[in-house]
Amino acid sequence: MSIDLAAYAAENGVKYFMISFTDLFGGQRAKLVPAQAIADMQEDGAGFAGFATWLDMTPAHPDMLAVPDPSSVIQLPWKPEVAWVASNPVMEGADVAQAPRNVLRRLIDEAASEGMHVKTGIEAEYFLLTPDGSALSDEFDTAEKPCYDQQAVMRRYDVVREICDYMLDLGWGPYQNDHEDANGQFEMNWEFDDALKTADKHSFFKFMTKSVAEKHGFRATFMPKPVEGLTGNGCHAHISVWDAPGDKAKTNIFATEATGGSQTAELGLSEQGAHFLGGIMKHASALAAITNPTVNSYKRINAPRTTSGATWAPNTVTWTGNNRTHMVRVPGPGRFELRLPDGAVNPYLLQAVIIAAGLSGIRSKADPGKRYDIDMYAEGHKVRGAPKLPLNMLDALRLFDRDKELKASLGEEFSAAYLKMKHQEWTSFVTHFSQWEKDHTLDI
Repeated sequence: MSIDLAAYAAENGVKYFMISFTDLFGGQRAKLVPAQAIADMQEDGAGFAGFATWLDMTPAHPDMLAVPDPSSVIQLPWKPEVAWVASNPVMEGADVAQAPRNVLRRLIDEAASEGMHVKTGIEAEYFLLTPDGSALSDEFDTAEKPCYDQQAVMRRYDVVREICDYMLDLGWGPYQNDHEDANGQFEMNWEFDDALKTADKHSFFKFMTKSVAEKHGFRATFMPKPVEGLTGNGCHAHISVWDAPGDKAKTNIFATEATGGSQTAELGLSEQGAHFLGGIMKHASALAAITNPTVNSYKRINAPRTTSGATWAPNTVTWTGNNRTHMVRVPGPGRFELRLPDGAVNPYLLQAVIIAAGLSGIRSKADPGKRYDIDMYAEGHKVRGAPKLPLNMLDALRLFDRDKELKASLGEEFSAAYLKMKHQEWTSFVTHFSQWEKDHTLDI
């Protein structure tokens, strides 16, 4: 049953709605709409100029209307008179095909038509910095191995507690918070959900975390590698597929009794789960353009040893059991963890590319390849034949462009727009004149 947003406002004391959408670069865009006007907006959408955001449009394009999805509405716990609601961009009566939430919705429907309902949980890591982003917010957070440092997490207790309290109030089921492997870095986990709900929560979590950090005089960043020499911000995704969405789900299609036989069955992953994983492995190098979408992303997945001793990020397309040194691990029956994505990933495109690659694997009965149970950080040189992940964003974009199946699954219009905008970003980067060039070339 659809929620009437005007009635929701009256019942909950909401004065304004943030009608929000996410552009190709993961930027969250919104209009603040008075509750008195929300009835019309719920029907027709709020108008935006798409060219003014990171979408492949021109100033001549007609209005893009962001039509709210009432099921996504969240009252801001830190400012209850405002409610946030995710929206689906429409232009001239049709969905905007390049809009990330629309890409995901279409793929969810495609999977559902084949009896598959993807559920995911994500682990969104972030740093707390000073307001100008130049230093860690906690000058005493200097341990060589800072992961799970109880003194450091308690010095930022007020921020972490406030965010976790809000997630509890929202019914997300948060279950643990910790100081992560880098100085100044934190992670907060909540229960897994249907892919679209997880994407909406992921989007809102980033907005909420930044807002709460600002309230306390800090700056939260999900940048993949904000501090040289420290572990970067990952956004690991735990993936399973079920027979129905939401509370109707009864059977985990990925789960099987751990038995002998295949290397996946030994870990409790069904044949369908193995093929879905096979699709991820098959398209891994190309999907990195989506899961690792910035120039900075490749400072994380191709990083030298960090001060803590490990990057906790992959650089090779390999999978394993319960071993955190590989791109994919199967920590237990019925699910696997994709460790490739980073903090800059677009919440909607992350879920979309997982589904697209997984469906490809199931349809082609893709083999995930050999399971490696070695420590990749110590013995990775022993692996022969496994593809290396892209070294930079340009390589990733070229690999994505060559993967015609993945592009078609995500949508040709989306893929063309994404590649065009991201190539422009790369050009901006390589034409930037840096101090490094002077330091290394001035005296040649």
